[in-house]
Amino acid sequence: MSRIRILPEAVANRIAAGEVVERPASVVKELLENALDAGANSIRVEVESGGKRMIRVIDDGHGMTHDDALLAFERHATSKLKSADDLMSIATLGFRGEAMPTIAAVSQLLLETRDAAEPEGVRVQFAAGKLVSVKSAGLPPGTTVSVADLFYSVPARRKFLKSETTELGHIASLVTHYALANPGKQFVLTTPTQQIIDCPPVDRLADRIYQLFGKQSLDELVEIPTATAAFRAAITEPELEPNEESARISVYGFTSRPEVQRPNRNGIYVFVNRRLVRDRLILHAIHEAYRNILPGNVFPATLLFLEMPYDEVDVNVHPAKIEVRFRRSQFVHDFTRDSIRQVLMNARAVPSFAAAAGAGTGANAAGNSPNGGFGMNPVTAATQVSPYPNSNGDGSQSLAGTAQNSAAAPAVSIPHANIPPLEDVGIGSGVGSDGGFELTGAPLRPVAQRFSFESASSLGAALDAAAPTSLPNDAAQPNWAANFSTATDAPGRLPHPDEISDLKPLGQVSASFIVAVNAEGLWIVDQHVAHERVLFEQHLEARRAGKVESQRMLMPIILELSPRQLVIYEKIADELTANGFEVEPMGPRSVAIQAIPAGVTGNDAEKLLTEILDGIERENAAISIETLQAKIAASTACHAAIKVNMPLDQTKMEWLLAALAKTDCPMSCPHGRPVVLRYSVKEIERAFHRI
Repeated sequence: MSRIRILPEAVANRIAAGEVVERPASVVKELLENALDAGANSIRVEVESGGKRMIRVIDDGHGMTHDDALLAFERHATSKLKSADDLMSIATLGFRGEAMPTIAAVSQLLLETRDAAEPEGVRVQFAAGKLVSVKSAGLPPGTTVSVADLFYSVPARRKFLKSETTELGHIASLVTHYALANPGKQFVLTTPTQQIIDCPPVDRLADRIYQLFGKQSLDELVEIPTATAAFRAAITEPELEPNEESARISVYGFTSRPEVQRPNRNGIYVFVNRRLVRDRLILHAIHEAYRNILPGNVFPATLLFLEMPYDEVDVNVHPAKIEVRFRRSQFVHDFTRDSIRQVLMNARAVPSFAAAAGAGTGANAAGNSPNGGFGMNPVTAATQVSPYPNSNGDGSQSLAGTAQNSAAAPAVSIPHANIPPLEDVGIGSGVGSDGGFELTGAPLRPVAQRFSFESASSLGAALDAAAPTSLPNDAAQPNWAANFSTATDAPGRLPHPDEISDLKPLGQVSASFIVAVNAEGLWIVDQHVAHERVLFEQHLEARRAGKVESQRMLMPIILELSPRQLVIYEKIADELTANGFEVEPMGPRSVAIQAIPAGVTGNDAEKLLTEILDGIERENAAISIETLQAKIAASTACHAAIKVNMPLDQTKMEWLLAALAKTDCPMSCPHGRPVVLRYSVKEIERAFHRI
């Protein structure tokens, strides 16, 4: 008996669905791409229960005839490719011909379509991949696809879906991406209870950004004028052929000013030839453009568009079409990096960072929360060309080393783009929203490092066992301790909670760090994170008791929410109220902040609410109530705490140290940074060579 057999069509379709249809947003992506390829000028997406119960995509594209509507459900049936040569130059968003059959295999699908040239349309219904009915119907030109009960025929797959809020957030992000990629088209996203996105057509990309994210986000961005250059071969790539010398690349978009800093990559969008992509190389180019401008653990908000000949980019490298491969990847990387860097240098001189900041630590002692422009997923995407002027205003290229070679200028080699491993760049990893970074010439400060703490009861014993009194050549000790000594050993360590109960303050260093002493030695306390720890525990205790105090605003603050922020707000509105906020809806996408937790200044109200909404990652939208309370408490404490560069008198320093000693975990702030450093008597004696 033969061991090898051909899979039944139903099984093959379900396997393909596993590659293409990961979640409801995957269905929306495929149907949106089909609508755009069909020339639609208006696309409406209706969603119920986060897409689990119903997804309906309505477009006014050219529609399909009766025969084409049936043929569309055959595997690998497409109108976008004719031969294998077309795979090397794909100009459409969809091309595999798998979307309709794979979606129909795992749902109940209804297709209603009519070609404008036909007198009537056709209604085709599928259930779990089987044709149920085909009927003629009076329909307007265009196509409507309704997908009900997604994964009902694959219950095991349905269990892997996240909460309705999470899935709706993915869909909102996806529609946002395509709305950015196509500013000249109308996009609408609705649920039975709310309208999340409604973007009429606009002429300029800036207007579309305003529609989706509001005026504040647009004001925080600087435009990247269209930069164009001819492709050239990097030193590790083959030389260009004669017929390829005319190929050109264009880069344009918007990016945030250096003072706008975000705790994650949720504000980075990349579009390549109108296509939604996720590309590590372009993310690294953005990271390199901001080197020595931003700390290593904060990120910009960037909306980047790349346009190039279709044969210079291979989109047939991923089943879901979310990754691409560039033929001249090193040139694309360097040209993108230089285009962004040139704009940043024109907008603001590159500041000189201390060595610790250059190393990519970038801890924020001030606690000013980063609040970039875009508040969406870190998915990256693709778009149409907009007629933006070149950087010189005359069609020439202003970037050094990227202009086309002239007869008088020697050939310039494009340097090799050394892309580090994924872990080095940090792509795909999250960072805590523990504040921004001061672009000042402040003196060297201790380098922040995160620590993992267990319960307060077991912490003392663990530290006593792990940190001996004498620490010569102990490689496991924190690097930040070395900043306090010129000796060869690392003198600093985290203290036991009981050791700080009798601290006596002597004064401040740079109006930011409290210097104190006791019998154990010399102590340095970061006043901001110390107060942050005190307020954090007080806020959590008040929340558990239902007694969080709030203060009303003299004038309500109106805040425009992005589509994803709106979804998150609807989910956590009750918890915000319980934590001292009074936020009321004002219009379809705006809210009014009427009251905020006590201790937070009115100037920080908008940033605080934005930080809370953005701090809930897309996969963590269904986090436990305890985790949500801790996130809100940490953000509130950070904004209400004493800042750096704030002089404190003796009474205030004594109060702060006493309050810190009473907390459950005085060694670290809610975001994991150290609060106190100790320089023991023995370590001081060793530094002076007395022992």
